[in-house]
Amino acid sequence: MSGEVFWEVRHFASLDSTNRYLLEEARSGAPEGVVAVAEYQTAGRGRLGRSWEAPPGSSLLASVLLRPVLPPVDLHLCPVVVALAAADACGTVAGVVPGLKWPNDLVVGGRKLAGVLAEADPGAAGGSPGSVAMVVGIGLNVEWPGPPEAEGTSLRELTGRSVDRSELLGELLAALGRRLPDLQDEQRRERLLAELVERCVTLGQRVRVQVATETIEGTATGITDSGHLQVETAGGVREVAAGDVVLVRPPGTGPREPLN
Repeated sequence: MSGEVFWEVRHFASLDSTNRYLLEEARSGAPEGVVAVAEYQTAGRGRLGRSWEAPPGSSLLASVLLRPVLPPVDLHLCPVVVALAAADACGTVAGVVPGLKWPNDLVVGGRKLAGVLAEADPGAAGGSPGSVAMVVGIGLNVEWPGPPEAEGTSLRELTGRSVDRSELLGELLAALGRRLPDLQDEQRRERLLAELVERCVTLGQRVRVQVATETIEGTATGITDSGHLQVETAGGVREVAAGDVVLVRPPGTGPREPLN
């Protein structure tokens, strides 16, 4: 990743997964800046192995291929810059400024507006020495808030009007182009992490985190340099690399609100 990124946008009526497509392209030597956009995904993927499906034309479904040269501890900042760029685009196009839910989803009023998923392939051809092929996908609810169980929202629901997905994509890529240089400098990476912390709505909340072998409950207090969530529990501070995060409401204030 050096200098200005030139985006090559490839549009598809249907794909199984924009992330899967770009990972294969990366292995064939595709350069940084290739973008896959689909009207519909037949096997869209979310975090933790979940599926992601939306009616045709209802969401912005896109993935971008990045080839950063970064220390492994900083690779988590790749989906962060995409999430921040998407938040910038929502503000510019729709006047909606989402918060970030750890690790990098977009939420408004506790409801999920977009999910971001990053997948890396260190062995993919075509990059600079030391670079990693990083595909970052986003599914952003434009016309449809998702199924009721997802407790999501959409730009139409938030604004009361239709939002042009092409304009939204253009603004997202423009914002991403402005933010990508931040990955190349250690001090600027520190500022990216600080912005994530500042905009993360999970922090300060009482949470329950389901990880592979246990459930952790406490207060989300911080995010480490490696992107792990810090949860202060009765037994001390725990670090969570990945897991399902649920906001725990005080008794008598209604049902728990999923943050994932």
